[in-house]
Amino acid sequence: MAILSIVSFIMSLIPMTSVSSLNDGEQLQIGQTIEQSGKYQNPIIRVSLPDPSVIKAHDGHFYLYATENIRNLPIYRSDNLVDWDYVGTAFDDVSRPKWNPNGRIWAPDINFFDGQYVLYYSKSVWGGEWTCGIGVATAVSPEGPFTDRGPLFISEDIGVRNSIDPFYIEDGGKKYVFWGSFHGIYGIELTDDGLAVKPGSTPVPIAGNQMEGTYIHKRGDYYYLIGSNGSCCEGASSTYQVIYGRSKDLLGPYMTKEGQPMLEGHYNVLLHGNEKVVGPGHNAEFITDDKGQTWMLYHGYLKIDPDAGRQVFMDKVEWIDGWPVVAGSEPSSNSDSPSIE
Repeated sequence: MAILSIVSFIMSLIPMTSVSSLNDGEQLQIGQTIEQSGKYQNPIIRVSLPDPSVIKAHDGHFYLYATENIRNLPIYRSDNLVDWDYVGTAFDDVSRPKWNPNGRIWAPDINFFDGQYVLYYSKSVWGGEWTCGIGVATAVSPEGPFTDRGPLFISEDIGVRNSIDPFYIEDGGKKYVFWGSFHGIYGIELTDDGLAVKPGSTPVPIAGNQMEGTYIHKRGDYYYLIGSNGSCCEGASSTYQVIYGRSKDLLGPYMTKEGQPMLEGHYNVLLHGNEKVVGPGHNAEFITDDKGQTWMLYHGYLKIDPDAGRQVFMDKVEWIDGWPVVAGSEPSSNSDSPSIE
């Protein structure tokens, strides 16, 4: 009996995580945590942070910015894309953009060029499809504080209904911003400093009314137009999903795998919901890790707790025959962690 008591005591010291199950029927080794196994669990940030945008800053950290479910636009920081800490906000109530005063700050897009961090953002009230617009702010540090430079344009002035969801890209020595939400996706050239529309430039349509949340990824000879369609914000009833096409020119034409034009509303699906996650979408910039693997961060609702909001998930993007693929076309529960040294 004494021996049995000693054995029972020793077994009680072994962490219960030793039998935690992983995907694909794998199990952790005795005494091993998810982190020690080199794996991560989704969601990676269990806070409502819709429409994330991510950058690797010059200090070596990753920074994530999101729609202001946390007022004044939240900023998170990570060393490995898995573990994130809250840093603060891009603005405060004094520095907050003053134009469209009743609007909220949505769908930021973070960049670094010309020696500063440049944050494009939307400002809108729900349903204000002609009064919303795209603004820009700058900072010397990824943590801010950001100084607002005002709007690039308002929907009614640029002639594009629901001008939200900006995405910046530089190509061929020229700067562009792309934007739009279910009333066409457009691109326009910016001034050399990226802080205004280039005089004489006009919007160029690149996709139809099927999407929002534009992101364009350059890989090899192709530009990949990534977006989201469906309903973004209806909790457990959300139908959001990530869609895509590709082109050999930044301004299109973008085509599906079947050769159908995105300008006419066609698309392929990269990621959709499953039995655990609903409404996955509005992905951040693709991140390439130190092994050359591609990673996509995006928001989604946990079906068991939709009231927790649009939390942040991450999945690996494979490239097969020149097209992006997410395993099963659905969010993972857990997976091997990115290789970040």
